[in-house]
Amino acid sequence: MKAELNWLDNPEVFRVNQLPAHSDHEYYESEDACQSKTSRWKQSLNGTWKFSYSENAASRPKDFYQKDFDSSHFGEIQVPGHIELAGYDQIHYINTMYPWEGHTFRRPLGSGMKGVHREEFSGAPYNPVGSYLCRFDLNEELKGRQVRIFFEGVEQAMYVWLNGAFIGYAEDSFTPSEFDITEHLVEKGNLLAVEVHKRSTSAYLEDQDFFRFFGIFRNVTLCARPDTHIEDLWVRPKYSVADSTGVLNLDINLSGILENRKLQILVKDKETACICQSLNASRHLHVSCPFPEKVKPWDHQNPYLYQLEIRIFDENNALVELVPWKFGFRKIEIQNKTILLNGKRLIINGVNRHEWSAQRGRNISLEEMLWDMECLKRNHINAVRTCHYPNQIPWYDLCDENGIYMMAETNLESHGSWQKMQDAEPSWNVPGSMKEWEAAVLDRAKTHFEVLKNHTSILFWSLGNESYAGNVLQKMNAYYKEQDPDRLVHYEGVFHNRDYEDVISDVESQMYAPPQRVEEYLLNSPKKPFILCEYMHSMGNSAGGLGTYMHLLDKYEMYQGGFIWDYIDQALFVTDEITGKQVLRYGGDFDDRPSDYEFSCNGIVFADRREKPAMQEVNYYYGLYS
Repeated sequence: MKAELNWLDNPEVFRVNQLPAHSDHEYYESEDACQSKTSRWKQSLNGTWKFSYSENAASRPKDFYQKDFDSSHFGEIQVPGHIELAGYDQIHYINTMYPWEGHTFRRPLGSGMKGVHREEFSGAPYNPVGSYLCRFDLNEELKGRQVRIFFEGVEQAMYVWLNGAFIGYAEDSFTPSEFDITEHLVEKGNLLAVEVHKRSTSAYLEDQDFFRFFGIFRNVTLCARPDTHIEDLWVRPKYSVADSTGVLNLDINLSGILENRKLQILVKDKETACICQSLNASRHLHVSCPFPEKVKPWDHQNPYLYQLEIRIFDENNALVELVPWKFGFRKIEIQNKTILLNGKRLIINGVNRHEWSAQRGRNISLEEMLWDMECLKRNHINAVRTCHYPNQIPWYDLCDENGIYMMAETNLESHGSWQKMQDAEPSWNVPGSMKEWEAAVLDRAKTHFEVLKNHTSILFWSLGNESYAGNVLQKMNAYYKEQDPDRLVHYEGVFHNRDYEDVISDVESQMYAPPQRVEEYLLNSPKKPFILCEYMHSMGNSAGGLGTYMHLLDKYEMYQGGFIWDYIDQALFVTDEITGKQVLRYGGDFDDRPSDYEFSCNGIVFADRREKPAMQEVNYYYGLYS
């Protein structure tokens, strides 16, 4: 198949040659590798790559992926990272509007505006392109095996070649893209080429309130497969509140050699092994493991995790693969229009959290994640909404381990397509009920679910943010409910379109409703439990009055709390032109237009991870209700 530039303009083309999404479990070749959490089957390609920046597709180096291409004029760039923070292109912050507003007239395919000029992304005078080149030799342990390349996050549309051969195309900036590259690998002198376009039709779906970066901003890894491999793992612990018993249900999909292969399934608590089963390998396995004694439930106060270990052995009883996974028993449900966790009313002392680093933008480090986790815990914050896209995978592990309740949000926001001048005007709302956008949006829901489905901390699947409502979101809701009836589904947008309130979202979710409006809903035959998915807009000298909201928890069982907007300022360190000192700059400080200026900074933590004075109030009131 040949790469086509016009895929950028077609919302119905969003993945080419990508492998199906699967669970994010790790796998190891030995007991020692598992203990050290390092695998010889993985090879990082992070580091210094050759790089060329072009302002549009017409001016990009079109044959740069060929092995004989002369790249001596290319510069260098660090991967992972944002292209703008490497000194290229325009740093740009915008909230509700699309970034081209005021510069270019565009309307999405399916909007019904026949005869109206639509400038294509592929032919736009301004739609920057990053051309990346990476040369690598294959590590010894990967030779002779099936090898895949794993991109954890690339913004916004990506074409991939290896040794001159086209590998695939991907959109959806915040979920992994994986390709099989075995056929085109050589042991030495591989040339990986990646072409990243800043904008495609994905831009209509990724109109989040953030800086509009592009590039390879998360890890790139080669992953070899053993002869027999667990492709996908669905860990489904069932907890009975009535008698504290538990059953672990496992669905395991295997690839590779199955003949004479055996699986051993071991489950341990923190002290001893409590379940052990052995069975013959087959392509699809379902295993149900009742626990012989009462189990310890998982919650914020006691995030108790059990250790699952699945081992595959060959005919000589030699270890082929070891897969570990930590899981907890918990039950999230709605009874009498109240959300219960393990039979008790759930109170959400939450924050919305962008991934952010003042040095690296959305390319955040594990050290920053660990700081964030400690900050949440010391300030009695028990929940996070991943506004408004899937985060790096280690964050979900940390939330599992520390008992942080997660509202996991799909990578979808189309704010600028329906809210104009602060009014709801959905004449060309994306995705709305447009068939042209349905497959791409449902694919985002599917990938989000498949990758993260095993994380105990995820209590809610969120359909996205500020995208109004229509038939496509209704189908997203139905997908999550069908795949995972043991979790709740959240979406705020039906507040703006009540035609869908009975078929989208298990909860009534609103933004910035004053306490009086919350009470008004709860006093007038409410249909659903109430969550403030965004409230206490923490911008400037604000975030007062939290106590008024918190006291509602004492009055109304159906009020479950909410998520403060937001956790951390989006600001960047730059060197001041006059003083030479490092200073924080906000939206609009980079001559970016249109811009929402300092609206990028409404956190309870400064961008350099110092707590703001507002955190004192959060700590006090969240502490009272923790």
